[in-house]
Amino acid sequence: MFPGPGEPAADPWLAESMETVVEALFDDGFSRGNGPRVIAVDGRGGSGKTTFASSLAGLIEGASIVHTDDVAWWHSRFDWAPAMIDGILAPLRSGKDVHYTPPGWAAHGRTGEIFVPASASAVIVEGCGASRRELARYIDVAVWVQSSWDDARARGLARDVAEKGLPLADAEREWDEWMEEEVPFFLADQPWRRADLIVAGFGDLRVA
Repeated sequence: MFPGPGEPAADPWLAESMETVVEALFDDGFSRGNGPRVIAVDGRGGSGKTTFASSLAGLIEGASIVHTDDVAWWHSRFDWAPAMIDGILAPLRSGKDVHYTPPGWAAHGRTGEIFVPASASAVIVEGCGASRRELARYIDVAVWVQSSWDDARARGLARDVAEKGLPLADAEREWDEWMEEEVPFFLADQPWRRADLIVAGFGDLRVA
């Protein structure tokens, strides 16, 4: 399997239940600060991050999910770390509720806010770059979701066609534009090297 430029294929894989994974994520050895357990679910576009994060949240009572795409919306595809820290992670580590309106929202007519209660049992930060180097000191557990490069592209295109209503040609153009930034970002950051857990984003749940 080719997972992507610069990324080694994880091996061997071990089949595990989601319940076992949740138990491991709450091991006391992973705790790095006050407040909710902060779990970063990182991976390439189309790797299965959102599906995995949603499954986790469904098994952790009182968990909240923060999507990096919401922080990055109409702001920057990858230059959003200061906004994530100042708006969400630093307040959580200070024991405060999060009421945050990302910079691109008001400027482009998006109402509402990102709300995370300080009482949350866990906060799952999900998205490309969720475990990036700048956020490491705020994260208790880093999960990398690995998938086949070709399969991730196929899933990502199918998702964009279905959810955005894009013609396939437009979805392919947007995908290629995204990859022009994603590939060099991950080559430089290499979050899989810092991951506490690597999860397969294909088939049954497998960890390495």
